[in-house]
Amino acid sequence: MTANGATGDRPGRSGRRPGQSGAREAILAAARARFAEAGFDKTSIRAVAADAGVDPALVHHYFGTKQQLFGAVVQLPVDPELTLSAVDAAPLDRLGETIIRAVLSVWDSPAGDGVVAMVRSIIAGGDTSLARSFILEVVLERVRQRIATPEDDGRLRVALVGSQMIGLLMARKIVGIEPMASAPAEELISAIAPTLQRYLFGEI
Repeated sequence: MTANGATGDRPGRSGRRPGQSGAREAILAAARARFAEAGFDKTSIRAVAADAGVDPALVHHYFGTKQQLFGAVVQLPVDPELTLSAVDAAPLDRLGETIIRAVLSVWDSPAGDGVVAMVRSIIAGGDTSLARSFILEVVLERVRQRIATPEDDGRLRVALVGSQMIGLLMARKIVGIEPMASAPAEELISAIAPTLQRYLFGEI
């Protein structure tokens, strides 16, 4: 493992790829393999660049941050930072409500079809490692850091929140269970937010 948190660079590829022909596709392929193997936290831009045979600056040029690179790998139709920043700014006593409101605003927006397509692709492909890394390391880790205490690291709490959100996505957008599929967002927020708040701060 390198000092920047990545697992060791794979041998056989180094240096900058001659020209840029196919570089974007090579970066995506290398990132997909690296994220699936090592997870989000333990993957670095430098390691992805080494696997793809390009300079790290080229990875930043095409994809920006590591989070944006991950979004491209899983074909996320929206930048997760837009949603996560709203959650970051929420007061703790409204954190559960903010999470469900922010997520539903994405699912019910024009980008929602892309989210559903991404989830269907993950389910069909059977590759759960990328989905798990996205949910736990990209979406929920910042929430966990806010609620963690010396006695409780918050991992079970955010996992329970994740299970609730996955179930809601499946029921509302993929399976189409009524009346959840057509219920107004505010009705779902009122019903689910207290449960999320209990998962985050109450007895479990």
